[in-house]
Amino acid sequence: MGGHFRPCPAVTAPAPELDDFLYEHDLASDGEDCRWAALTGGVSSEIWRVTTPRGEICVKRALAKLRVASNWEAPVDRNAVEWNYLKFASGIEGVRVPRLLAHDEPRGLFAMEFLPPEDHPVWKAQMFAGHVDQDFARDVGRMIAAIHSAGAHDAQVPERFATETNFEALRIDPYLLTTARAHPDLAPIIADTAHRTLATKCALVHGDVSPKNILCCPDGPVLIDAETAWFGDPAFDLAFCLNHLAIKARVLPGREALVGAFAALSQAYLENVDWEHPADLEARAAPLLAALALARVDGKSPLEYLSEDDRLSLRKAARECVGARVDRLSDALSLLIA
Repeated sequence: MGGHFRPCPAVTAPAPELDDFLYEHDLASDGEDCRWAALTGGVSSEIWRVTTPRGEICVKRALAKLRVASNWEAPVDRNAVEWNYLKFASGIEGVRVPRLLAHDEPRGLFAMEFLPPEDHPVWKAQMFAGHVDQDFARDVGRMIAAIHSAGAHDAQVPERFATETNFEALRIDPYLLTTARAHPDLAPIIADTAHRTLATKCALVHGDVSPKNILCCPDGPVLIDAETAWFGDPAFDLAFCLNHLAIKARVLPGREALVGAFAALSQAYLENVDWEHPADLEARAAPLLAALALARVDGKSPLEYLSEDDRLSLRKAARECVGARVDRLSDALSLLIA
């Protein structure tokens, strides 16, 4: 973990219970010198790179109020949800997540291995640097589908991840319903998409499959940051990830390669859907993609790299895409990058 976070100057532990957490879970011995360095880049959690005599680890604790301009609060028990998701995903063939070390539910903390950024670059950073690997995008599609398939076929997952409250607070309201309120003429369409998403419960959803939460390593993608995990609609993960590729294809150089990555990821994913008919899932993902594109301009989490001209043109294209009620991902992409 840690590739997409930027280091701050080394600091002592922000609170005594953090050192206690290390000692009580045998991650360090009492009295050993442990150096805590805050990491920035995330908006929803406190994250530290901790150097102990035994090596470096990453410690994460969820925030009650997210670090965004809008007032955005969320339950802190999502820290346990993330731990459970990563634990489940770690047992799936072909899926890579950070190795888990210790969980302290009362304190709302867990520790995992620290993955050095020099060896695990962030997929988002790679794309911004002009490195677009369609084979890697294909691997991401297969990985997402593998997690969805495993969750769809595990009878314990629905109860284990009955976290609709978290998902509403972190995804449905800030992305979809907030955007609907900003566009009253499109509100019925976006609200219908939100309600359909909440009503569909068939697989284990990560909820934040974004290039900033996917690390690149020689063995393939590593997935991190699963605070919004939920037993619900897998179309959300597909649309959420493809939305980033579509917007980058619109505003970054190398459009052809990014469009190719979009196609490679979506095709690899849909080819591995074995819990429902792939066309049914795509018909839910396409309108979600349209609404999420508009949300990255007018929702609670606007993309930081868009210029004002980018925002205006993306808003126009996304509005057209929402209004078209698309049911094919390729059709949504064509409208979003036009």
